[in-house]
Amino acid sequence: MESLNEHVQELDAELAKIITAVASLTDRIHSELPHRRGMAGTKNVFGEDQKALDVWTNDVIVEALMKTAVVKTIISEELGQPLENPDGNGTYTVTLDPLDGSSNIESNNLFGTIVGVHKEKETLTTGKNQVCAFYNLYGPITTLVYATKKTGVNEFVKHRKGSTDYFLGRENMKLPDKGKLMGLGGAPKDWAPQYKKFVDFAMAQGLKVRYGGAFVGDFNQILYYGGIFSYPSLVGKPQGKLRLVIEANPMSYIVEKAGGACSNEKGSVLEVKPTDPNQRTPIHLGNKDLIKKLEECFR
Repeated sequence: MESLNEHVQELDAELAKIITAVASLTDRIHSELPHRRGMAGTKNVFGEDQKALDVWTNDVIVEALMKTAVVKTIISEELGQPLENPDGNGTYTVTLDPLDGSSNIESNNLFGTIVGVHKEKETLTTGKNQVCAFYNLYGPITTLVYATKKTGVNEFVKHRKGSTDYFLGRENMKLPDKGKLMGLGGAPKDWAPQYKKFVDFAMAQGLKVRYGGAFVGDFNQILYYGGIFSYPSLVGKPQGKLRLVIEANPMSYIVEKAGGACSNEKGSVLEVKPTDPNQRTPIHLGNKDLIKKLEECFR
């Protein structure tokens, strides 16, 4: 079986360094999971209480990325502002959600790491300018899914016996033609009438609801079974909950490379030019026919 280290040799050598730097931390992060389930006693830039594991994982990944000497800037959920490489090195900007779904830590449910990569001169750029996006899913089976224009979407499985590497599980992944599942975020009482109309339509088509509270886990099942993941605009929160730069853009890039589509209820998320590293967006990812129907409901 082809290893991740072998597979990324097809890529630009500097980009390969970014992927393998994060992947190499999996065992170290796993070893800390039982010991850092409490609160850090601090808040992130969004005013949310930080978990001890959030802060620790962010520090570990940021340090590893800076050591590659190919990263010039890191935008992370756990940092107040973009972090510039103090040595002035690097050509890539990395967006990072070090521990997506951290509210699941206490209950021992799914969580993961989301990474986006671009090499534009501007720190903030449209998601379509990404050159790579990937996520780690720390589940019963730990996987890494990465996407580039050249390689498509590929899943690698962490082997725990006799190896520290990941090995190719599924290559050039595509969404199934017909979707089966829906991951629906937000409280139904806060959904807009247009979104309720779409949910009624999808349920009438036989789609089942599965939602676990971690973007990586909820999206990963859509990648396997097809359907749609949504965290919509909400009454009182028209921009929804998820962050455009560090969450929505990387996952949107992956879903498009898997033959799907993304939407912010008006058009492609990947066409939106960020004005703030912390801005939020409604986000819908999945099969093209479902995304088309969703946008029709919002017109």
